[in-house]
Amino acid sequence: MTATATAPVPASPPVKEAPYFVEKVLWVKHWTDRLFSFAITRPASFRFRSGEFVMIGLPPREDLGEKKPILRAYSIGSPHFAEELEFFSIKVPDGPLTSRLQQIKEGDEILLGKKPTGTLVLDAVRPGKRLFLFGTGTGLAPWLSVARDPDAYSRFERVIVAHGVREVKELAYRDLFTREIHDDPLVGDEAKAQLTYYPTVTREPFERQGRFTDLIESGKLFADLGLDQVKFDPEHDRAMLCGSMAMIKDTAALLEAHGLKEGSNAEPGDFVIERAFVG
Repeated sequence: MTATATAPVPASPPVKEAPYFVEKVLWVKHWTDRLFSFAITRPASFRFRSGEFVMIGLPPREDLGEKKPILRAYSIGSPHFAEELEFFSIKVPDGPLTSRLQQIKEGDEILLGKKPTGTLVLDAVRPGKRLFLFGTGTGLAPWLSVARDPDAYSRFERVIVAHGVREVKELAYRDLFTREIHDDPLVGDEAKAQLTYYPTVTREPFERQGRFTDLIESGKLFADLGLDQVKFDPEHDRAMLCGSMAMIKDTAALLEAHGLKEGSNAEPGDFVIERAFVG
């Protein structure tokens, strides 16, 4: 009897896991011809901290010769426990992603990265009395998340959402911060007592006008908020910044001039910016 040698069966190559989830658009809201919001389904395994960002994109279109998807970083507007993921975006007519993203509708597919990250989170700032959330334009997005998180109100006595825009119609989510959040089942009572919405417009008449830096330097910001101070207090004031690079750079310089120190996930401080966005 002779033994017959059998050739070893080659091992199957490991299946490469996709770097993103494929989710569905739940709703889309167009605020202006420049701004829109949308929400997508949330994977059961997707975890993030309120204020973080994630890469999102659209499936490549073969008819356009696209071979790989284009993904961009977007702040998640939903708090960490929400069942859906909300985003706030600008419309760029010739933008590689937003030129198509602004045309999405309910039921369309969205690619969602699997690794949310970021420094605009409560853990990156030291305890204090007041939390200032400064956002220009769509830089409001992370504050939609943070301001709807109960942890913000347990950590700070007062939460100030400051939104700076060019035109009044760009004050997206104004109704949320002045009215709708008060009916939120988780933070409604706290928001009524602790949340202040502080909008400002730069290019047309409004109840409050001016850039954040001018309002800070003049002391008007503090007077408007009923604070007996003319600059930030390093002992009690904490801040987060998101929006235009110019605003972040100039406001961060003022915060440092007032004695506040920048923080990070590794070493919490008095204020944080998103380095991934501003370089």
